Amino acid sequence: MKSVSRRNFLFGSASAGLIALGSRILGSDGGTTGPAQGGDDYGSHGIHSGDLFGAMGEVDHERNGFHPRDILTDFNYGDNVYEDNGQTVREYNFVAIDKEIEIAPGIFFPAWTYNGRIPGPTIRCTEGDRIRINFVNAGVHPHTIHFHGIHSAAMDGVPAMPGMPFDMVGPGMIQSGDSFTYEFDARPFGCHLYHCHSIPLKRHIHKGLYGAFIVDPPEERPPAKELMMMMNAFDTNFDGDNEVYAVNSIAFAYVNDPIQIGVDELVRLYLINITEFDPINSIHIHAEFFDYYDHGTTLEPTLRTVDTIMQTQAQRGILEFSYGIPGMYMFHAHQSEFAELGWMGMFHVMGEGDSHDS
Repeated sequence: MKSVSRRNFLFGSASAGLIALGSRILGSDGGTTGPAQGGDDYGSHGIHSGDLFGAMGEVDHERNGFHPRDILTDFNYGDNVYEDNGQTVREYNFVAIDKEIEIAPGIFFPAWTYNGRIPGPTIRCTEGDRIRINFVNAGVHPHTIHFHGIHSAAMDGVPAMPGMPFDMVGPGMIQSGDSFTYEFDARPFGCHLYHCHSIPLKRHIHKGLYGAFIVDPPEERPPAKELMMMMNAFDTNFDGDNEVYAVNSIAFAYVNDPIQIGVDELVRLYLINITEFDPINSIHIHAEFFDYYDHGTTLEPTLRTVDTIMQTQAQRGILEFSYGIPGMYMFHAHQSEFAELGWMGMFHVMGEGDSHDS
C-alpha cells in the first residue's frame, strides 16, 4: 500500500482502500468536494464540504472490547479492595496486550494496550489509599507503568540505570512474559495519569499505553456529573504526524453519540492530554464557560470563567461547568485541523420533558 501522509490522508483515503473520516464531510465518492465558494480552500484535507462533522459508517465497539461512552464514567476503584491496619488498599490487575483497535470506521491501528483498551482503566482512589498494581507484560516488547504522583524511586516505572541498586531505580523495563507489582500511597489528590516509560518513550506512549489516575481529596468535592476524557491521536502510517485525533480514542465518538447532561447540572470533566507528535492540544466548549483546576490539585479554581484551555502532553486539569439552556452544544480542540480529523463532540443538554437514554 502506498504511504499516505497526514496532509493527504483523508484526501486519498478511497484509493488507499480505507473508509475515510467525515460522513457528511466527504463527497459520496469519498473524495474532496474542492474549494468552497468564495475562494476558501476547504479541500486541503479532503474533509470539508460545508456540511456537518462526523464519521462515515460505525466503529465496531464490541470488536474493540470497549465503548467510548463507557470510558467517560467507568472509574475503577479497585479489583480487590480491603482494609489493612486502618488503611484502604486498592488492588488492580494490569496486563499489557498487543491489539488492533478500530479508531475510526474501517481504520485500524496496531496498538499496545493496558487491559486491551485505549486508554487503559481509569484508576480512582482517595488520597492516602494504598495502591497495588499487579502488572503482567503479555506484549512482545518491554513495558513499564509510570505514575504521575509522589512515590519512591523503586516504584517510578522508568528504565534502570546501569550500576544503580534496585531501591534507586526499581526493576526497570518489564520484559515480555515477566511481571512486577507497583505499590505506593496515592498522593497528592488531583487529576493524574499513568503511562509506559520504556524506550523509545514516544512510541510506547503513542501506541496506546496510558490511562487516567484520579485521586480524590479526603474532603469530597461537590456532587456533579463526572466525566473523564483523554485527548489522544494516532499516526497511522508511522511518519511522525498524526492522521486521526480523538478524545478517548475513537474519532468523532461523541458526535455520533452525544453526551447527555441535564439543564443546570454541574459537570466535572477530568481532562488529560496524552497526544504525541504535537506540542499542545486544547479544548473549547461552545456557548458556555468553565472554571479550571490545573492538575486538579487545588479545591479552588486556578482559572475562572474561560471557554478554552490548552495543555501540553501529560498536562491535565479539571473543568467544571453547567448549561442553563437545553440544546446540542459542540466541544472540540481549537486547533481546527484536530477537530476536522476527529477531535470533536457534542453535549446534549436535556430540558424538562426530554427523554434521557440509559
